[in-house]
Amino acid sequence: MTSRFMVETTGTEAVMATVIPGATTSELADVAEPHSPGRPPIAPGPPAAALIDAGDLLRALAAPVRIAIVLQLRDADRCVHELVDALDVAQPLISQHLRVLKTAGVVHGERRGREVVYRLVDEHLSHIVVDAVAHVQEGK
Repeated sequence: MTSRFMVETTGTEAVMATVIPGATTSELADVAEPHSPGRPPIAPGPPAAALIDAGDLLRALAAPVRIAIVLQLRDADRCVHELVDALDVAQPLISQHLRVLKTAGVVHGERRGREVVYRLVDEHLSHIVVDAVAHVQEGK
């Protein structure tokens, strides 16, 4: 099964790419259509499932309170009441946002007595948030 995608480029040119699931790079090169002179050929991108998962992750990070939570957890592991105090947000709202982040695999909660202490699952996640905040601050 093959799929065809139109990829627009600058100017009046358009490049066609053929995607064959499971094909190797050399097999893709055999069926690749000619590309514009002076431009590198289009390399196959990540699998569709990876793009879907990345979109889900970015949606989970897309709320200002969740961004603030990730920034707090970047500094140290925290329990809910510490996040409530640091962010000045109601406890039910913090818990709701933590649930979204936990479902997305961004944070992990560990019960310690009566409290649950949250931490970031992966340092890459804090880089995404820090880079996004830095990017918007550069433009202002």
